[in-house]
Amino acid sequence: MTISVKADYALQAVFDLTAQPEGTPVRIADIARRQKIPQKFLELILATLKQGGFVESRRGAEGGYLLARPASSITVGEVMRFIDGGRGRKKGSETPFSDVWARVDASVSSVVDGTTFGDLLRRWQEKQARYVPNWEI
Repeated sequence: MTISVKADYALQAVFDLTAQPEGTPVRIADIARRQKIPQKFLELILATLKQGGFVESRRGAEGGYLLARPASSITVGEVMRFIDGGRGRKKGSETPFSDVWARVDASVSSVVDGTTFGDLLRRWQEKQARYVPNWEI
């Protein structure tokens, strides 16, 4: 499976917003810095995500971007498909591998469509908590 840079950055941006306190707008510059995404590119990505109903923006000094829906209702797969336009394998003549690639695509779809950003955040926080150094002697 190939994922575009734009989709990768979009996923990172949505994850960043997921990790922030709910209802708190986040400035583009802060997301760009934390996720190491070029700010101008991130502006375009967030505008696209806004059109898709994934994020919303607030104006003003305390403004920024926040999730438009709960993180538990946004899947990795729907963000990927929205950004990349559902790119898939080229349709053409059958090959000996056609059935294999169809099963691979179905398996990948099952994973990304079954994974919400709420799930990702919870797993990431659990993983990070396991690696807290203990400096006791």
